[in-house]
Amino acid sequence: MTAAERIWRPTYAPDLGLLARHRRGAGDPTYRIEDGRHWRALRTPTGPATLMVHVASGEVHARAWGPGAEWALDAVPALLGAADNPDDFEVADERLAAVAARYGVPRFGRSGLVMESLVPSIIEQKVTGQEAFAGFRRLVHRYGEAAPGPGADQRLRLQPTAAELLRIPSWAWLRLPVDPARSRAVLTAARVAASLERTVGLPGQEVDRRLRSLGGIGEWTAAEVRQRAHGDPDAVSFGDYHVAKDVGHALTGAEWDDEQLRSFLEPYRGHRNRVVGLVYRAAGARPRRGPRMSPRTHLPARV
Repeated sequence: MTAAERIWRPTYAPDLGLLARHRRGAGDPTYRIEDGRHWRALRTPTGPATLMVHVASGEVHARAWGPGAEWALDAVPALLGAADNPDDFEVADERLAAVAARYGVPRFGRSGLVMESLVPSIIEQKVTGQEAFAGFRRLVHRYGEAAPGPGADQRLRLQPTAAELLRIPSWAWLRLPVDPARSRAVLTAARVAASLERTVGLPGQEVDRRLRSLGGIGEWTAAEVRQRAHGDPDAVSFGDYHVAKDVGHALTGAEWDDEQLRSFLEPYRGHRNRVVGLVYRAAGARPRRGPRMSPRTHLPARV
C-alpha cells in the first residue's frame, strides 16, 4: 500500500505531546510510539487510516496509509495546535505569568473526531485508570479491526465503528468489563454518532450542551472530549479525582475541591483549561502518598 506524505513547518516548536494526548494508556492498541515516531490508527470521515508522525529539525513529517490517508494528513496541523490561538491569553496572576514566561503558553490540538475521544472517555468514567484502560483495550481488540498498511505490522487496531458498537450484546460489555451505566452511554452516543461528529467547529458551550444532553454524559466526559476532539482551551475536567487537588497543591500547597478551582479559573474564562495546562507544565501532579485505588471486583470475570 502506497503512503501519502506531508512535511509541515509550523511557526512554533511542534510538540508531539499534543498527539500523545490521544493515547489511552501504555497498552492502547490504537496508538504506538517507536523510535520517536507516533503511530495512530484512526477512522476518518473518508475511511480508516494509519498515521505516522515524527519531528526532525523543527519540521513535522507525516505519512499515512488507507482510504482516510489524505484526511489524516490534512488534519495534522490542527492535531498539533495550529488551529488554536493562545495569543489573546492574558495572565493576571504573577505566579502564572512567571510560568508562562519560562515554559511558554500551552496549545491545544484537535483531532476533529468526536466518537474516537468519546468512547474511551465514557469507559474511563468513575473507575480506576487500570480498569478503564483495560476495558478500552479489550473493546478494541475484540470488536475493532487491523489498521491499514504498516499499521497492521505495528499491531495497531481501529476502534469499532458506531454500527459495530450497537451490535455488541449487553453480556459482552460486562466481560470487558464495562458496567451497564457506561455501556448504555456508549450505545446512546453511537446511535447519534453522525450528529456528534458535526459538532466540530461549534462554540464550546454549544458542544457541551449537545454532549451533555445524552444520557450518561456529564461535565467531566464532555470536557475530556472537547479537549481532544475540539481543541477547546476552556474545557476543564471538573469532577476529575486529581485535577483540582493538583492545581491547588501547586499554587497554595493545599488540595482544592472543584468549587475552589472554578473560582480561581473564572477570570480566565475562554482559557480556563489553558491555565490548568500551564500549572501542570510547571509543577506536574502533586505527590501521591496514599495507596492506589484497587479495581472493582464485583463485575464478571475477565476472559
